Amino acid sequence: MPFKSLTRDELQSRARKAAALLEKCAVCAHCCGVNRRADEVGLCRAGGRAVVSSYGPHMGEESVLTGSRGSGTIFFGYCNLACKFCQNYELSHQGEGDEVTGGELAEIMQQLQRMGCHNINLVSPSHYVPQILEALVLALDGGLRLPVVYNTGGYDALPVLRLLDGLVDIYMPDIKFGDDKTAEKYIGAPGYFTMARRAVLEMHRQVGDLKIDGRGLAVRGLLVRHLVMPDGLAGTAAVMSFLADEISPDTFVNIMSQYHPAHEAFHYPELSRRVNKEEFQAAVRLAREAGLHRFD
Repeated sequence: MPFKSLTRDELQSRARKAAALLEKCAVCAHCCGVNRRADEVGLCRAGGRAVVSSYGPHMGEESVLTGSRGSGTIFFGYCNLACKFCQNYELSHQGEGDEVTGGELAEIMQQLQRMGCHNINLVSPSHYVPQILEALVLALDGGLRLPVVYNTGGYDALPVLRLLDGLVDIYMPDIKFGDDKTAEKYIGAPGYFTMARRAVLEMHRQVGDLKIDGRGLAVRGLLVRHLVMPDGLAGTAAVMSFLADEISPDTFVNIMSQYHPAHEAFHYPELSRRVNKEEFQAAVRLAREAGLHRFD
């Protein structure tokens, strides 16, 4: 059950600390320094309020999240990454959706609970942690009891992740690249793998390996996604070695095969085709050779 180890005063204190980070924005690993409280925008293009693109029960997530009634996904607008191959660029790059207050975001969480969803799945939350914490204070008062999933691209700031300690039940980072230089070229995030490694280490420190209950549902822990890309561009070997050696050989990993060219990918010949069966099988083999054994 979320929040069980935190008092309301502690939750409010963390929400205030997070909100203060908006004045010279240091909410994600970019640390742009703009005043988002005054609706100045940095690299993520988000202002002072969260933008929600859509929400509802989602059956397309990992089986340990969807169960029989779906994962209660909240898709946020904008993103702190600028992926050239983004498959949701209308949301992530163009900010499709509506601004919501903290109260409205809290009501969305409670509505998903009333719908019977198994969890609250925050999709691309890194640039909205202050707004999410504000909403969680109100949602807790309203009886929220579902596990909270932090579904992130991995470019998270350590001080902000520490504010989430005890609030997030399931961390689900997507480690996109195993090399800083390649990541900067394709997703516009300097030092991406370096920052993602630090972030995932902190996430694992907070929640440990993924725990699954008798219904087959994740209740707490770390679940890592990794998208296989053409010609090994994602640096899969480095990612899997990091997870096995520095996190845990029991790390639960979803190795994803669904890459397809989108957004600006066709401007890059190396990104302009789908992943083939052999490339996906090679990625799974690299994970097993690294010592990993838990896969979705």
